[in-house]
Amino acid sequence: MIRMKITKNFNKSEFECSCGCEMPKDVQYNVQKLANQLQVLRNITGKPISINSGYRCPDYNDNVVKGAKNSQHKLGKASDIVINGIEPDVTAEILESLIINGEVLQGGLGRYNTFTHYDIRKIKARWDYRK
Repeated sequence: MIRMKITKNFNKSEFECSCGCEMPKDVQYNVQKLANQLQVLRNITGKPISINSGYRCPDYNDNVVKGAKNSQHKLGKASDIVINGIEPDVTAEILESLIINGEVLQGGLGRYNTFTHYDIRKIKARWDYRK
């Protein structure tokens, strides 16, 4: 498999749907934009970021992971991430600060026990599903 770099630290393959389907061109554009934002986060923290979930095709999102009907993952605008050595809540706080300072795009920020959701939907959306 050829690893196509889309930023200094991210490859396209990290954002591909888990079902193995082909990523549509318009989704690739969104993934590139998202990866650019995550690269800012990577540069700030100096730590690798794992993409648990990036693009999800509609079938995979709706039927396999039972994702939200209007999930930003289906557009290639969302990622569920983990930063090695940084708690998910701290990751969310860092992202919030970067958004406030205009260093990354405004969008969705979701807090979960084991990962942080970040998306580039253009409008502010916040949720907390920690237990």
